[in-house]
Amino acid sequence: MSQEALKEALGKTIEAITKNPVCANAVFRAQTELCDGVCCSIKVRDFETVLVDEPAELGGTNKAMNPVEMVLGALGTCQEIMYAAYAAVMGIPLTKVKVDIKGHIDLRGLFAMDDTAFPGFKKITYETSIESPADRETLQKLVDMVESHCPVYDTLVRPVEVKGEVTINGTKK
Repeated sequence: MSQEALKEALGKTIEAITKNPVCANAVFRAQTELCDGVCCSIKVRDFETVLVDEPAELGGTNKAMNPVEMVLGALGTCQEIMYAAYAAVMGIPLTKVKVDIKGHIDLRGLFAMDDTAFPGFKKITYETSIESPADRETLQKLVDMVESHCPVYDTLVRPVEVKGEVTINGTKK
């Protein structure tokens, strides 16, 4: 999609939300299911099913990314999407945007070997490379917008309510 087409599409969405703020409340959905061993599937909208697996050393068959790698991929791609979106709206030409991300995890938390080790990431670091003919000041404004409005980044750095329920053999717990 061209930068102009992207700007037009986003403009229509922003206009719809401005006219009817209730439109801003969106719900995204995914359905997942354990398939075989630790391999799972994810179904989102009408897209093909995506597999999730673990590397062999974590009990998987290494057929696909694992969930924590997907989190890293979600952060990087969300930032890249936000760069494209805000650059289009702000009229900033982009030649290239690439994000390299590392997630540091203590496997003792995952395996319940140490109560002081969290099972999730203890640190995520990333490096974003932007290529553009725009001046540094303009690009810094773009960076500031992306880093303060990226949904996945926000989800990772802000406490978010997460709650669920479990049904065991047809009965809710």
